[in-house]
Amino acid sequence: MKIVTFTGKTPSEALKRAKEQIGDEGVVIETREIQKKALGKEALYEMVIGIDEDALAKNTQKSQKPAPRAQHKPLEKQKPLLKESEDILFDISSAAQQISKIADVTDPLYEYGIPKPQPYQEPKELKEIKTELHKLSDKVKLIQNMFWEEKAPALQNAIPPEFAEIYKLAKESGMNHEHLDAIMQMTLEHMPFKMRENSATVKRYFQTLLRKMIPIRLETPPEHGTKKVIMLVGPTGVGKTTSIAKLAARYSFLMQKKYKVGLVVLDTYRIGAVEQLMQYARMMKLGIETVVGPPEFSSALNSLRYCDYILIDTMGSSPYDKVKIEKIYECLHANDTEFSIDVVLVMPSSIKYEDLKATYENFEALNIDTMMFTKLDETRGFGNIFSLVFQTRKPISYFSVGQEVPEDLVCASSDFLVECLLNGFNRSKA
Repeated sequence: MKIVTFTGKTPSEALKRAKEQIGDEGVVIETREIQKKALGKEALYEMVIGIDEDALAKNTQKSQKPAPRAQHKPLEKQKPLLKESEDILFDISSAAQQISKIADVTDPLYEYGIPKPQPYQEPKELKEIKTELHKLSDKVKLIQNMFWEEKAPALQNAIPPEFAEIYKLAKESGMNHEHLDAIMQMTLEHMPFKMRENSATVKRYFQTLLRKMIPIRLETPPEHGTKKVIMLVGPTGVGKTTSIAKLAARYSFLMQKKYKVGLVVLDTYRIGAVEQLMQYARMMKLGIETVVGPPEFSSALNSLRYCDYILIDTMGSSPYDKVKIEKIYECLHANDTEFSIDVVLVMPSSIKYEDLKATYENFEALNIDTMMFTKLDETRGFGNIFSLVFQTRKPISYFSVGQEVPEDLVCASSDFLVECLLNGFNRSKA
């Protein structure tokens, strides 16, 4: 066998020159790029062909005779180069040995874009290779997000590569690792195998699962003849007074009906907070009452019974200050009116899960009905909120996403929280 080479600007051009010179008797051994395309330079490809010497001499003589123009066929109708036996290829080089193994799956002509003679059906093996390549590409993207070297603490097996991206996002969001592992175990047990083929499907499934696990208290206006009394409690500096102002403006001006709103202030420890809320009351023309101790609490509620909404601002306190929390409890216990009070625990989203949990546990004696989270615009992780809700099963009623009154107060939704958790805070999606 004799080895000959042909060059061209493209592999197909080199193949065409080979066919013109030696006909259809050759075997493509190798095609390589010998000159890369650069400024002022064309790319150059070299094709190595193996051919029997007798066939080469015969085809060389034919190629010296000018062929009639009518005998030239379109390239797609020309016959492909014939394959020689693997025994011949073994006599050439180790590189040719590798090509002989690949030849059973991939035809050299098809590999370089030359159409096969019709009719042609894509081999089953080639379809399977393409499918595996797509899966491999997706797995490579996942591995780029996280390189797994250890097992998740609560799982028997390592996290599958398809779940790497979603596991990393949830973990970095501040979600409690025990909650994350429990949810991941649930996902691995119940998610259909067909849905695990790519990261996008896994992420959609995980988002749906998380949304279903977040309880939300929908905003409902008071029914005719009834009132809503809402008390905001929580640590110092979380934005209770500003949140009261936002709620008052919302109920007074932003809903379908303009409701009458009254304010009750228990926070007499901070003169500034009282003055701030009184300023809001003057601006919005709201009734306001101040309460020093439990005996005055019921009287303040009765004096505002003409209102549809009564909002109660309480003194801020450390979660560990039992004395101040007890004073709030005494006011609630002293309520002898017919009004039922919804207690809303206000907490910042910018503290870790363990601190949120400790805050909830210390205020739990007030019989928390719902939770409100503030300062969503001041943090990048939201898994802590999810974990607290997952642990306590208490619904969320509102989110505060900034300082503007009343624009930066939004009704809570599981969609928004999961979006923040997996993709970060986006005010436009609030």
